[in-house]
Amino acid sequence: MTQLTLDMPESAFAALHQAPSEFAQEMRIAAAVKWYELGRFSQERAAEIAGLTRAGFIDALSRYQVSPFQYTAEDLTDELRDAD
Repeated sequence: MTQLTLDMPESAFAALHQAPSEFAQEMRIAAAVKWYELGRFSQERAAEIAGLTRAGFIDALSRYQVSPFQYTAEDLTDELRDAD
């Protein structure tokens, strides 16, 4: 696994009432959720990036109010039409 080093102001940890390790984990989850929301990663890959199980990642999606489904209404309509 590759390790990244970020310079962060101390105020970031204080504002969120988190230790640096907790902050880093939350950053991983937030990034993975956003990339999933943008369609850049599957749930499985995003969960891996977040350091969570797939079920844990789905819980994180709920906390961030992101749908676990990557289909739009148009995608579903097209898929249903193609199934006929």
